[in-house]
Amino acid sequence: MWKWVVGALLITAISFGGYLYFQHTYSLSIVSPIGKFLEKPLDKYTIERLSRRVFAGSQIVFDEPVATTSGYTVYQFYFLSENKRVTGLAHVPAGASAENKKPVIVQFRGYVDREKYAAGEGTRRSAEVFAKNGFISLAPDFLGYGGSASPSADIFEERFETYTTGLNLLASIKTLPMADPDRIGVWGHSNGGQIALTVLEVSSGRAGSRSAGQKPYPTTLWAPVSKPFPYSILYYTDDAKDHGKMLRRELAKFENDYDAEQYSLINYLDRIAAPLQIHQGTADDAVPKKWSDELVKVLKEKKKDVDYFVYPGADHNMVGAWNTVVSRDIAFFRRHLK
Repeated sequence: MWKWVVGALLITAISFGGYLYFQHTYSLSIVSPIGKFLEKPLDKYTIERLSRRVFAGSQIVFDEPVATTSGYTVYQFYFLSENKRVTGLAHVPAGASAENKKPVIVQFRGYVDREKYAAGEGTRRSAEVFAKNGFISLAPDFLGYGGSASPSADIFEERFETYTTGLNLLASIKTLPMADPDRIGVWGHSNGGQIALTVLEVSSGRAGSRSAGQKPYPTTLWAPVSKPFPYSILYYTDDAKDHGKMLRRELAKFENDYDAEQYSLINYLDRIAAPLQIHQGTADDAVPKKWSDELVKVLKEKKKDVDYFVYPGADHNMVGAWNTVVSRDIAFFRRHLK
């Protein structure tokens, strides 16, 4: 009798084990592939996800000189960002070489209509001054501009690609023999200021734990766009031909699939480790002074190293105080890029 009982128990155990094995195998073959599809295309661009990535960059290639002066030489250049060609304009100080490496300032311009754009638009004038004072300037055109490849057809991914472009350019500087990869600063104007702030949040890594290769790049900002995403782009829709109808339609789709808060720079200011210098004109009709006031207040509450200068009567391009602003930037970069 006992043999019959033991046999029955063994058959039950084997059957139950087979059932568990089947369920496990079935779950692997059915659930796991479904889990992969939960990853949505733009998830990889959240500030948190970008901060976990390692940006390797690529070789920066200079074309033939565009112009040469006694103080600097101008080159068009290109590099790869996410396997897409990105062009830009470089101003290299006279005497820069592998034996005489120079500090670098990466410049992020503000918004420019594609039809009106030319390489160096929005950065050329300041780049000339930086180069005369011994700094290499690298100003990317960004995807869709100059000789760069086309950006994503998704209007939000196109925006997020400016971050990966900036991060890959910073990672590529080590390939320039005349550039000192340990002395790199960032300059941003208007929307370029928004790009710069996001790049700083990503390149400083996750709060309290910077990864190898991530650096707190000293940064100067001219009238930066600093409001939360997506308000930061909705604010400007009155300039669109359709008054923002298409953008609002696409934004509704975006917010149905994604949490906009994870893409908003204002939520990650605590991660910025770089010293900052911010300039704002009172006659700016593109970025309200109140925005910069609020940004600086939050940064100081978070104990960030920030200097703030306000220029009575200066406009969005610092006309009315331009020479003073550039002089302060040069002093700032000399102090922090020794």
